[in-house]
Amino acid sequence: MIVSTAQLFKVAYGKFAIGAYNINNLEQTMGLFKGNLDSQAPFIIQISKGARDYTNKLMLEGIIRSAEKVFPDAVFAVHLDHGDEATCVDCINSGFYSSVMIDASHEPLKENAAATRRVVDLAHKKGISVEAELGQLGGVEEHVQVDEANAKLTNPAEAQEFVKLSGCDSLACAIGTSHGAFKFTGSQGLHFDVLERIQKLLPNFPLVMHGSSSVPQEEVARINKAGGDLKGAKGVDENQFEKASKLGVTKINIDTDGRLVWTRVHREYFRDNPEKFDLRPPGKIFMAEYAKFIAHKNVKLGSAGTLPEVKKVLGIK
Repeated sequence: MIVSTAQLFKVAYGKFAIGAYNINNLEQTMGLFKGNLDSQAPFIIQISKGARDYTNKLMLEGIIRSAEKVFPDAVFAVHLDHGDEATCVDCINSGFYSSVMIDASHEPLKENAAATRRVVDLAHKKGISVEAELGQLGGVEEHVQVDEANAKLTNPAEAQEFVKLSGCDSLACAIGTSHGAFKFTGSQGLHFDVLERIQKLLPNFPLVMHGSSSVPQEEVARINKAGGDLKGAKGVDENQFEKASKLGVTKINIDTDGRLVWTRVHREYFRDNPEKFDLRPPGKIFMAEYAKFIAHKNVKLGSAGTLPEVKKVLGIK
């Protein structure tokens, strides 16, 4: 069942984080639903601007609607990830999305807040929540590209001002994560001090962590062994998710890890079966492997096993 992001946040806040997983195709969708049901977790499906352009936005929406029927026990929200203002408006008018993200974080605070406010005013009329971003994550994710030299952490005082000006329903904070597979060097990690200060100024307000794939080193090693060249790939320590969830982080975005699982499965399959050309056998392997990955990730997020509680609170039988 599709529910609102706001409903999920009310149940999760301060107790666990909800996994927000990006999808681009049928195989990811099937693995995602199965993995969340196997681990009994609510979840958020994220569709990026790039994913909507990959085939056609109606294709992904159709796949999700079909998955809702195939997996009637699933409870999830549908979210636009990293949208510009025009894409947000299109998604709001479609009537399909639970929430949208307007990413104007490259703009000065007041311009960012003004753009967010325009989206908020339109979205709230239709019961749709709005996520915004303040501060800038480094790295590359589709059309979002920020050089590490220009990345900056979220200023807690500015976060408080921004939420007041923009009226957003959740805030993506820059606390040291970055997009892509090359997140950290040396001993860098999350800035929990910044997160603590933001939560004190914005109590009970849902915060979001972008760029939070863990980039499992086993996946990287297997990809490289099968012909890949991912040198120095490193991600967020998934054991830090629980601490973040206690500090107001209610939604954690994971995209890169799913791509790594896809790449590993397909590289190994065609390396070991060079005579094969049917896309379905590796597709079946990926769906099973991705489901296992999702179930594991939900344990780290603290959302595994919470589906019965979520259904009870939301009045879902």
